[in-house]
Amino acid sequence: MGLSLKLSSLCNIIILSMALFSDLKPADSASPDYANLIYKGCARQQFSDPSGLYSQALSAMYGSLVTQSTKTKFYKTTTGTTSQTTITGLFQCRGDLSNNDCYNCVSRLPVLSGKLCGKTIAARVQLSGCYLLYEIAGFAQISGMEMLFKTCGKNNVAGTGFEERRDTAFGVMQNGVVSGHGFYATTYESVYVLGQCEGDVGDSDCSGCIKNALEKAQVECGSSSSGQIYLHKCFIGYKYYPNGVPKGPSSPSSSSGSSGSSSSSEIKNKIKRNGTGTTGKTVAIIVGGTAGLGFLIICLLFVKNLMRKKYDGVLHPCTYKTTCIRNIIENKEDEANKKNPTPE
Repeated sequence: MGLSLKLSSLCNIIILSMALFSDLKPADSASPDYANLIYKGCARQQFSDPSGLYSQALSAMYGSLVTQSTKTKFYKTTTGTTSQTTITGLFQCRGDLSNNDCYNCVSRLPVLSGKLCGKTIAARVQLSGCYLLYEIAGFAQISGMEMLFKTCGKNNVAGTGFEERRDTAFGVMQNGVVSGHGFYATTYESVYVLGQCEGDVGDSDCSGCIKNALEKAQVECGSSSSGQIYLHKCFIGYKYYPNGVPKGPSSPSSSSGSSGSSSSSEIKNKIKRNGTGTTGKTVAIIVGGTAGLGFLIICLLFVKNLMRKKYDGVLHPCTYKTTCIRNIIENKEDEANKKNPTPE
């Protein structure tokens, strides 16, 4: 009875421990891929707002933009009660985001804008999946071709035929943005490219803006294996995969507008994550497996020890097989003689 209770308790401990270790999993990233901050641009001048009218107009504009982000990927609006307090604002989501992801992305921008820029008379906050821009009436305008931000990868792949592949992919993408009316993503010989223009830019101006961005990428990033160029009215991004573009459930293919959204989104997610999720899962599996094996060994040793204590001195007292067999034969012969005594 005591042995059964001990074995039962030990098994319960092992089961509980295995359950705890099997629940190990890598922590989720702090924010989804589309919410990564790319850059911010804040005007130097703050609102002079003793009456609170600017704050009211800004709040109304934010609310309108967030509401519209559930329905469309680009929206521009103007708020304010007087010409002096008029604020124009807009948002745009990446062309391959779903409506739900677009909303989730845009809904982060008002708070971020307040934290990063405060109550400036103009601000722009660019996330990897969307951006927000606002400015008061009369704010100085800049050229749509002006470069706002750039980033180039550290890997240099000169002399591998990369530049020719990239430039061909750039040409395909420039034409695709026009046919896609503002958004296009495709893969050409291991080079993934994506381009997008602001929603109110016409096809002709969009083509010119994208061309300008591509030329800047060639100059600014040179032989870098990846890069992103953000102009005032458009942006482009590219990445070279020497071993081929990784494929998900949907392999990346030419896409325009909202088509092919899962393809380009999957590639961007893989670029951002850099395999950290896989590493975390592997570590969890190794730790859980090692712990389980350790507990199993302890269990077996414990049971073996208990069995020794229970049966010590009870087993047949034979030490060597030959002696054991001889004793058994002699005992059998004695029993047979008792049952069948030899007649005198």
